Amino acid sequence: MISIRIENLTKRFGESIALHSLNLTIASGEIFFLLGPSGCGKTTLLRSIAGFYPPDGGRIFFGDEDVTSLPPHQRNTGMMFQSYALWPHMTVAQNVAFGLEERKVGRTEIEQRVRAALDSVKMGEYAARKINQLSGGQQQRVALARAMVIRPRCLLLDEPLSNLDTRLRIEMRGEIRRICKEAGLTAIYVTHDQKEALSVGDRIAVMEAGHIRQSGAPAEVYRQPASRFVADFMGETNFVAGIVVVACAAPVVETALGRFTGSAHGWQPAAGQRVVLSIRPETLQLQTSAPQVNSIAGIIRERVYLGEMAQYRFEAGSQMLKIFELNPRFAFGDNHGALFAGADPADVIVLPE
Repeated sequence: MISIRIENLTKRFGESIALHSLNLTIASGEIFFLLGPSGCGKTTLLRSIAGFYPPDGGRIFFGDEDVTSLPPHQRNTGMMFQSYALWPHMTVAQNVAFGLEERKVGRTEIEQRVRAALDSVKMGEYAARKINQLSGGQQQRVALARAMVIRPRCLLLDEPLSNLDTRLRIEMRGEIRRICKEAGLTAIYVTHDQKEALSVGDRIAVMEAGHIRQSGAPAEVYRQPASRFVADFMGETNFVAGIVVVACAAPVVETALGRFTGSAHGWQPAAGQRVVLSIRPETLQLQTSAPQVNSIAGIIRERVYLGEMAQYRFEAGSQMLKIFELNPRFAFGDNHGALFAGADPADVIVLPE
């Protein structure tokens, strides 16, 4: 179990800069997610940490050790790829043992460690099977056992669940977290799936164009985004443009939908400044009378009933808002006519335009 520290890391591919002087610290035993759209640099950062891409500037530390110049095999990292990269002609046990054999570990120890690794991912009874006899979820578990059996200093995962169906992805999210925590592993996990990052990670970093735009605990990044990009990438939201009329700890913003009291995190908007409000659909509450603060009058134009939740398109003036209601009251056939939506000031995030 080690901490990982990245200082001013830069990586270029020809004229293109993939990583722009990144700084990041990952605590020992932490499950840390790198999240962002395709091409943002998250896989480049992961492969730089693994040693596959030598940086063009900056340094990488495992604990107090500078590993910037070390080749991959001397960094002792376990890596899981999107494709699993398993050997089809080998059995499950042989696949898991491969890394230990390359390290010249004794036969008896190999057998013990392979058995323990397979048991940890609930694949002990499949040791003698060939890879092509396994389901996708089972192959994913074998790849995880192979990465862990070498007792790596950290575990690096590059979109390991993207080839699984929805049910297996949800199941394996919990399994990966359980295994990492039981083994005390520091893990860095690359994904573009927000739900994966929110449900598994201790902390996450949202990347864009080779920059880290925000990092923090999942709930913090989701509920208190630092920019319009982060708010939009982390999940569905409503953006409402406005101008600050009262600059204080709880800024007051005039918009086409009315006056809103909101929250600004990490910056102080000035009176007269153009801003944008981010309001998550699930934070808007429908009601038949106007709330005292942050009241929006409108009409439901479209309902999608999903059982435990309903999704609405709510027409407010010239803007169509998205509203998600748990245990829905307004999703049935009654025509409620004009309604009101309201949001707590803590859920109205004021962002730079």
